[in-house]
Amino acid sequence: MTIIETTPDARRAYWQRVLDGAGLTAVPRFTAAPVPGVAEHVEPLPAHLTEVLGIPGVMIAAHAAVLAAVSGERDVTTGYVAGAVALPMRIATGSASWRQIAAAASDAEQRLHAHRDFPVDALAAELGRTGPLFEAELDLDGGAGPLAAGTVWRVALRSGSLHVSYRSDLIDADAAARVAGYHVTALLQLVAAPDALPANLVSAAERAFQIDGLAGPARELPAQRFHELFEARVAAHPDAIAAEHGGRQWTYAELNARANRLGRALLVRGLRREGVVAVVAERNLDWMAAVIAIFKAGGVYLPIEPHFPADRIAKTLARSGAQLVLTETGSDTTLRAALELAPGALVVPFEQAYAEQHPDGDLGIPVAADQLAYIYFTSGSTGEPKGAMCEHAGMLNHLYAKIEDFGFVEGQAVAQTAPQCFDISLWQLVSALLVGGRTVIVAQETILDVERFVAEIAARRVGILQLVPSYLEVVATYLEQHPRELPDLRAISATGEALKFELIQRWFALMPGVPLVNAYGLTETSDDTNHEVMRTVPESGRVPLGPAVRNVRVYVVDENLDPVPLGAPGLIAFSGVCVGRGYINDPERTRQCYMYDPHKPGARLYLGGDYGRWLPGGKLEFLGRRDNQVKIRGFRIEIGEIDNALLAFPGVRDGAVVVAERADGSKQLVAFLAADAPIAADALAAHIGAKLPEYMVPTQFHQRDALPLTANGKIDTKALRALAVELADAGADTAGATAPATPTERLLAAAFAKVLDVPVARIGRTDHFFNLGGTSLTAVKLAIATSRAVSLKDIAGAPVLADLAALVDARTSA
Repeated sequence: MTIIETTPDARRAYWQRVLDGAGLTAVPRFTAAPVPGVAEHVEPLPAHLTEVLGIPGVMIAAHAAVLAAVSGERDVTTGYVAGAVALPMRIATGSASWRQIAAAASDAEQRLHAHRDFPVDALAAELGRTGPLFEAELDLDGGAGPLAAGTVWRVALRSGSLHVSYRSDLIDADAAARVAGYHVTALLQLVAAPDALPANLVSAAERAFQIDGLAGPARELPAQRFHELFEARVAAHPDAIAAEHGGRQWTYAELNARANRLGRALLVRGLRREGVVAVVAERNLDWMAAVIAIFKAGGVYLPIEPHFPADRIAKTLARSGAQLVLTETGSDTTLRAALELAPGALVVPFEQAYAEQHPDGDLGIPVAADQLAYIYFTSGSTGEPKGAMCEHAGMLNHLYAKIEDFGFVEGQAVAQTAPQCFDISLWQLVSALLVGGRTVIVAQETILDVERFVAEIAARRVGILQLVPSYLEVVATYLEQHPRELPDLRAISATGEALKFELIQRWFALMPGVPLVNAYGLTETSDDTNHEVMRTVPESGRVPLGPAVRNVRVYVVDENLDPVPLGAPGLIAFSGVCVGRGYINDPERTRQCYMYDPHKPGARLYLGGDYGRWLPGGKLEFLGRRDNQVKIRGFRIEIGEIDNALLAFPGVRDGAVVVAERADGSKQLVAFLAADAPIAADALAAHIGAKLPEYMVPTQFHQRDALPLTANGKIDTKALRALAVELADAGADTAGATAPATPTERLLAAAFAKVLDVPVARIGRTDHFFNLGGTSLTAVKLAIATSRAVSLKDIAGAPVLADLAALVDARTSA
């Protein structure tokens, strides 16, 4: 028998250990129609289970397994009802058997009862634990009073039944019934195999709903490939405009003829089925023809941006095994240098291929649905790029998902804005061709001048537009300052990073009649797999990823690929026609992520690094990356969850939370946010503390006019981590800077400071804009901040503050 010391000091020490180690175990909220009040669900227990409930630790063990399943945590905290109050009980489930969990639960129960006569709430307040200590309760005697303020649901044993009391504004009746069912399943597992590990608790009905009920709508794909469907459109309206760029326009007939000539130029050079063809060219009409040509010839399209470093191009060519490269004069400088590092590929300039005067009729080469269509290389965690291979069926399904969900109509214009190596560039480039529409390739110099960009969208009568949220924010800011109508715009989509609720509000204030689509997907899954089509600002305040698109299955699973309970966090997995073939010539990384779907025999499954959960209504919510998890004071923390809470604060336009390491090696959470008006750190902390455990509340909040961005327009968390360390060092040396000397220099210094988010005192007259962290996107913001006193060309040509000021002064005095 265990002897437990119960002196006052021992009791305090016990509860201090419990509170120090017991983080809040959050349980899912799951209701589409909140109803204030408390309701109850009663679940009768099979007779043979009631007989074992008297065994010490059995019911607590089952309850702990349920909490682990719904929270995604291994070590859980519940409110154990002892007499009239519920006290926090910490139970470790880990990789233990049912018998081991029950033994640990019995021990925890004994110790709690031995130390129950202690002012736990007072000690919690003393330790700074001001919020709820638990969200679920367990009442073994069935005599507890009303639910505690922070409790979502309580399970009580009464008269051979489980009674689940729950707040009906937080979970609905079906969710409460599932909670009861999980407990019954856990008890059945424990009784049947006490020495086994806990297994998945999801019922057969819930499993079927998650596998089939949450799948995208089933749609039959055409028997033809994309390029064959395009050829049918060519036959239907050969003289219609198919694409335009920089003042040039090609009809459907001309685009098709060019693609056919290029395709034959590839074939005469030995292109075989699924041969990889790299395209190193700017975004222009010849690039478009090249992409279609490769599909027609049965090859595999590999985009490479001409301005990539030679070493990166060389690695891409080598890894892909590309034997042919289509390029153009002026875009092949680094390509030639890359071929010295990785020789072997034959370079075919567009000009040369066209000059060969190949026939321009359709090639008629059979291309199967499961044939490889393209490869997009992405950054790998090892530093080596990895090339995701996708097939024609997956590509075509994605194109039709865009057409259906965005509401494409014949004759509509789609803007092509994304860089060639960003996978969204492909649907932007070719989707309009399936409906008799028009592709408008927007030049990069136009994109980098937001005034010109907006004017171009209006002038070219663009109907469908997709941008990364960071650039959408730039467009929204411009439109707020310079209101104008975009009468042809029918839908706008954001993708590539988290879409902020505040930006949604701003968009609908500007363009209330234009739907905003939050699109989510991975390169490995043929691009987007989920579309949340918003026609108004979401009432929930959340920004879901939306339901799965046509012919796609999206799961939220545990480490065994079994569905987790609805609303619980888990890994996002993808199945169906969208899943690509793997990473080219990279079997090890392919094995890590690509596998067969255990729920749908014969289907592929891709398991990336994203975490998410299902929301009511069959919509997915993104919680963060698997590799974005950290531990603070021993607690597992998903940064994305704190980001979501930060971004839900009214007025926060943009935000990100990073982990900063102190001098002593300990870690702290630091929040950065952008807002138009000052926001008190205390208010932010209270807001986040009301949603998340106290250990997930950042210790520091830094407000900026804007957050630093990467070259792709995403929040630069690496820069923020460095900034967090820098800000923590109060002794930063700024004495070396030469202060701005003229009125124009001082005005520009203030603008530099604003867009780069650094103190104006840090800006000197000899400082270089790009060396201070400026990017092409922040240069666009600088032009806006100076009311276009400087242009992007000015900044690129004179990035040093004093030189830029002199340029402005010279222009003013001229």
